Amino acid sequence: MIEKESVKKILIIKLRGIGDVVLSTIVLDNLKTDFPGAIIDFICEASSKPGLEGLTQLNQVLVLPKSIMGRLKFYLKIRKKKYDLVLDLYSNPTTAQITYLSGAMYRAGFPYSGRKWAYNLFGPVERDRYHSAVLHLEFLKKIGLNSSSQNLYFYVSNNDNLFTESWLTQKTLHDKEFFGISPSGGWPSKKCDPEKFADIAEGIYKRFNLPALILWGPEDYNDAIKIKNLLGDKSILAPNTSIRQMASFISKCLFLIANDSGPMHISTAVKTPVLSIHGPTNPLHQGPFGNMHEWINLSELDCIMCNLLDCPKNHECFKDLPLSRIMEKVENLISKNKLLG
Repeated sequence: MIEKESVKKILIIKLRGIGDVVLSTIVLDNLKTDFPGAIIDFICEASSKPGLEGLTQLNQVLVLPKSIMGRLKFYLKIRKKKYDLVLDLYSNPTTAQITYLSGAMYRAGFPYSGRKWAYNLFGPVERDRYHSAVLHLEFLKKIGLNSSSQNLYFYVSNNDNLFTESWLTQKTLHDKEFFGISPSGGWPSKKCDPEKFADIAEGIYKRFNLPALILWGPEDYNDAIKIKNLLGDKSILAPNTSIRQMASFISKCLFLIANDSGPMHISTAVKTPVLSIHGPTNPLHQGPFGNMHEWINLSELDCIMCNLLDCPKNHECFKDLPLSRIMEKVENLISKNKLLG
């Protein structure tokens, strides 16, 4: 068991995409409950740093270098910081090495084959039993720490909000209601087709008279333009933004329609209701976390939740998803969150 009074410095490690890191922030308030005076640092990849570096629970956000020489220097840097507790919430060979070489008294990770040697405290074995956010709470439980808080975080600065407000004012939208569409997705097979997004937006416009704000990142621009061209004046194309500015725009939306993606998880962190559309991934594990949200997939499809990066068929999981079912989910989202009068 951890002697809590001896823990003064904590390191959290979580790699992979922005959404994965957002889900890991569920541990922050719980750690602050157990270790109110402790310094907490966080190791992530560069894309996730903007959403973490302003959070009040964190002292410093460190980015894992890509080069071998950079990593060797990084390992020495971590060793010198003399952490008392390391939580390796990723537990791959690299993060296991960092955890072990940190020299921390308490080293917690998942008990994966070939990596257990790095840890003296272990999270749950059966990862597939839990939603990814709940998995982090189970991790805390297994090592004897508090797991009562379910708050997720993504940092948005005052400047990010000022940028958003200024743009919305210019477009005479600052006092209008609209919903968001995010065509982002980490893999090609996770991305709903632009035509389907346009159909959904048409349905929402006809039913609720709400225009769509189309949010996009560099890899989504072409899809965003297709959606805009299909919808015309029933939609607004958001400007080019940083990820934090996008988060600010999401916070201004009445609700968001999104793929399984970083923006979908950001929506849960900024407390904007989201309907996520799933094809290759399991919504019970990767869907939006929290009761205010909804998800949908074509559950009867024989290849649903295939986890393939590229679809070998015709993207039936999105193309064949009936609009009527999607609209039922949208109505549930609006009703339970009391979004419209």
